[in-house]
Amino acid sequence: MSGIQARLNAISAITNYTPSAAPMNFAETKPTELFGCNVFNDKVMKDRLPKTVYKSLKKTIELGEKLDPSIADVVANAMKDWAIEKGATHFTHVFYPLTGLTAEKHDAFLVPDGKGGALAEFSGKLLIQGEPDASSFPSGGLRATFEARGYTAWDVTSPAYLLENPNGTFLCIPTAFVSWTGEALDKKTPLLRANQALNKQAQRVLKLFGTETRLPVGSFAGAEQEYFLIDRNFAFARPDLHICGRSLFGAKPAKGQEFEDQYFGVIPRRVLSFMMEVERELFKLGVPVKTRHNEVAPSQYEIAPIFETSNLATDHNQMVMTVLRSVAKRYGMVCLLHEKPFAGINGSGKHLNYSIGNAELGSLFDPGDSPHENAQFLVFCAAAIRAVHKYGALLRATVASASNDHRLGANEAPPAIMSVYLGAQLADVFEQFKTGKVNGCKKACVMNIGVDVLPPLPMDPGDRNRTSPFAFTGNRFEFRAVGSSMSIAGPQVALNTMMAESLDYIATELEKATKGDPAKLNDAVQKLLQKIMKEHDKVIFNGDGYSEEWHKEAEKRGLPNLKTTPDALPVLSTPEVVKLFTSYGVFSEAEVKSREEIYLEQYCKTVKTEANLVIRMARTIIFPAAMRYQGELAATCANLKAAGHDYKVVTLEDVTAKLRAMQAAVGDLEKKLEHEAASTHAEAKHMCDVILPAMLKVREYADALEAVVADDLWALPSYQEMLFIK
Repeated sequence: MSGIQARLNAISAITNYTPSAAPMNFAETKPTELFGCNVFNDKVMKDRLPKTVYKSLKKTIELGEKLDPSIADVVANAMKDWAIEKGATHFTHVFYPLTGLTAEKHDAFLVPDGKGGALAEFSGKLLIQGEPDASSFPSGGLRATFEARGYTAWDVTSPAYLLENPNGTFLCIPTAFVSWTGEALDKKTPLLRANQALNKQAQRVLKLFGTETRLPVGSFAGAEQEYFLIDRNFAFARPDLHICGRSLFGAKPAKGQEFEDQYFGVIPRRVLSFMMEVERELFKLGVPVKTRHNEVAPSQYEIAPIFETSNLATDHNQMVMTVLRSVAKRYGMVCLLHEKPFAGINGSGKHLNYSIGNAELGSLFDPGDSPHENAQFLVFCAAAIRAVHKYGALLRATVASASNDHRLGANEAPPAIMSVYLGAQLADVFEQFKTGKVNGCKKACVMNIGVDVLPPLPMDPGDRNRTSPFAFTGNRFEFRAVGSSMSIAGPQVALNTMMAESLDYIATELEKATKGDPAKLNDAVQKLLQKIMKEHDKVIFNGDGYSEEWHKEAEKRGLPNLKTTPDALPVLSTPEVVKLFTSYGVFSEAEVKSREEIYLEQYCKTVKTEANLVIRMARTIIFPAAMRYQGELAATCANLKAAGHDYKVVTLEDVTAKLRAMQAAVGDLEKKLEHEAASTHAEAKHMCDVILPAMLKVREYADALEAVVADDLWALPSYQEMLFIK
């Protein structure tokens, strides 16, 4: 392969790669022994805490009771001793600010004793509350920049854990992050509030059905995490991947994903070694990862966990992203979590499997064998349908970002139109309730494949729909629109609050209809389900969400189609959404509106950074390479003419035309970046409607040049190299 020396060096490093560490041996240390070994979990607490303290803490964790501050010193001391025995020297309050990333500030256990020595110290006060500087985190106007005080508060429902580093270990304590005046500055606090609101309303509905449970009802989540892996030699040679996480330039390779040979294919050896080490690290942290496989696009992969409570699942997903990035470095690779790192092939999402229930009840979205007779399930399912219809625009806003806009609506992600897929069986059941005549439901059957040695396979009563943003998949809904780099907290906050509002409505209607008489419940449920379906079945769609026909049909049904982030984010400050969140104590009005401002700002900064890099790369990397090639072509023409050949080199004219067009496009983009807007939203609209198309115009000519310029002059690693050399 020809190419510039830096690219040849990168390819040589990849092809001659050898692991830096000895291979793992799971036969020596079994996964069952590893799992949770670095977590201050229930087993550790039971062994190390006095019985009374342990029981008190368990009540807070399991039943949601208030934490008894008097036990903090005992817990802190046990946590410190456990951590130090495992080599920890520092502790940190881990929190999740509105950047969407994980934040931490490390403090040493070590304290001078005043006699020339030192002691290891960690008090209950230090465990319960921290005070990081809040001035440099996004607040969306909740506080002035000079108001720096912020607090972290220990979240007992998410266990403390140890993170290992080659040079040491430190204790991580999951916390909520609030301002000095108590406003939520993070992703965790609203999620915990939304779970409380959901529990209160779900318990009202369960009481009507005579269903008793001592545990709170909460949401459960399982986030399927997609990502790309490319060799770090290539990544460092691409300023766009290094700074923005996505390629701003790159000609389409001769082969992409059209052969469909990557999906579920044999995992490359180096990648599989990386996956195994990722799993080992996550097992130690108690993250229940279950599945690994090749995804659709070349060099794209997926890791998926088992269901957990939503708060723990959210924290664990942040750990998954951290571990993916850190372990990739050990294998000479870079993990790309951007939603669309490469144009022309599938981007990465994070399918959020969502259900509600608890350990005693299981999933309240479980239809059982006869869903038409399972009134409790039908009520909770109808609540979800109503919630998505009423607040679909809000759900879309929770997944709005500059990076996710590149994939929503493409053939790897659902459209921006929020709809519900129920499958043939449930769609039929709810249609029967709508008409008022319920006769039964379609039954599951057995598939005979026609090969004697193969067993008959039980068939589900409905298919799956990968084009639906909110699809029922057996005992849960799968929200497919979340971006791969996003925290899953935002969508869950919205889903929990939407569900709380719907369950509140249902409980109120059923309480009025029954007036405390259980004999009236069945009739009241049937009438209410009929009413809900007549008012909200417009959101149900079981067909192809990618089709143009659906877009037209959705418009007729009045379903919003908010295609871009500047279109979607203003939904957050609408009266309906503000009322929803404030009514259930999830956000104050100021907190809701701050989110819109923060996310619009992030959108503008992202696009502006990319645009500035497009200009710089075009001028300093692409233009010089094309100019050198133009010079070689011109010299060839001159030599031919001197030799008496009246030879016209068409390529020279082509390259010259493309160079001039790219220069003009770069100048146009630069001028358009000088725009000043009256508001953050106006600036975001300018970035979306003006800057992004101008960036694409520069890319159009640059990618065309890559297809003709001599390979030994082109400095940037190509798509062909990055995606297929592993």
